[in-house]
Amino acid sequence: MGFLAVLERVNAAHPWSHNDAYAAFVLRHARAVRRRGGDTAVDVGCGTGNLLSALSEIFPTAIGIEPDAGTAAAAARRFTGDAVLIESRAFGSEPQGAYDLITFVASLHHMPLRAALQDARAALRPGGRVVIVGVARETSKDALRSGASLLLNPLVGLVRHPSRATRPPAHMQAPTTAATQSFDEIRAFASEVLPGIRMRRRLFWRYTASWEAPR
Repeated sequence: MGFLAVLERVNAAHPWSHNDAYAAFVLRHARAVRRRGGDTAVDVGCGTGNLLSALSEIFPTAIGIEPDAGTAAAAARRFTGDAVLIESRAFGSEPQGAYDLITFVASLHHMPLRAALQDARAALRPGGRVVIVGVARETSKDALRSGASLLLNPLVGLVRHPSRATRPPAHMQAPTTAATQSFDEIRAFASEVLPGIRMRRRLFWRYTASWEAPR
């Protein structure tokens, strides 16, 4: 059995979401927004609600937008009360200046990039933030990070989930699509729509970005 086949077997037996590696990044921005008085957070493509649950502990109002009906229903069953609202729909045509934090975690590449960023900008209140944990099409510039991620991935899986899994966890079963734009292409679009946005390539086939709306 080849080396890559061994890695695939270990990854399948100990799956973990690469988005989880950047939860602290998202929540750091969330807490900063809340300290400045923000009260409404929106998680776009919220899945079954793992990040939304954490956001609901920071913000009085947390909204999850999830276009897949089955996944949205699973998220809705998870939450009770008025603090968390699940909306089964696509992101777009949002209320003007209604949100203080908008997060896109592995969801931005599922939608038209420019339109999504324009909608997010319009929907933010002054001082609000857009926070992205994104997926980009790989290029030669990503080779070193991809190689390191390939080696680290099974090790992280073994540490996070030492028990052998028979299937991926529920939060990893939502429909996905491959990214078609490279990091450089995404950065060019994002910098045009959100001047001053901060973006970084990261391990585990992700990039991170943040932008604060002018006050």
